[in-house]
Amino acid sequence: MMANFRRARIRRSLLAGLAVALGLTIAPAVAAAERLQALATGAMANFTLSDPPKPALDIQFVDGEGGRVTLADFRGKVVLLNFWATWCAPCRREMPDLAELKREFGPDGFDVVAVSGDRQGPAVIAPFYAQIGVTGLAVYNDRSMKSQRAFRVYGLPTTLLLDREGRELGRLLGPAEWASPEAKALIAHFVDAKPEMVKKAAVAGK
Repeated sequence: MMANFRRARIRRSLLAGLAVALGLTIAPAVAAAERLQALATGAMANFTLSDPPKPALDIQFVDGEGGRVTLADFRGKVVLLNFWATWCAPCRREMPDLAELKREFGPDGFDVVAVSGDRQGPAVIAPFYAQIGVTGLAVYNDRSMKSQRAFRVYGLPTTLLLDREGRELGRLLGPAEWASPEAKALIAHFVDAKPEMVKKAAVAGK
């Protein structure tokens, strides 16, 4: 009987220790998830976090010379993936902001990948950038728009934030002020955050 009592006491101690350990592990992650949600405010109020991050998709498109590019080429960086077209007036307005984000946070841990869906191909993009005074953004095009459909993008512009493993952290439908303090705070959080901490925050938020 004493042996059973000792075993029960040991079991309770182990369970209590496990609960404490889990509490120490989960509590900071829950707080981190709350901080992430708090970043979706102001100019980023329409930004919808993916909780947990969506699996990576390895879409492909072409660069200004017609060379094949895939999202896998950007692994290791936080990526702001923007789907747009030269004929889209709201897209035109946010391009300078996207270029500013790339200048401020790139090139090592962050990149802006703006993929045009123009049917005329990449040849129309560089002149368009020159016309609106945008520099620093690479020319990318997917005239088939298969990449848009893969991400279930049905309106332009649509912008997705991807982590260093290519997973979708969240998206914003429609135009946004990407050079605003709120947008920069959101980007800075993910550029500076360790990937494993972002993963813990997403898991805790489920």
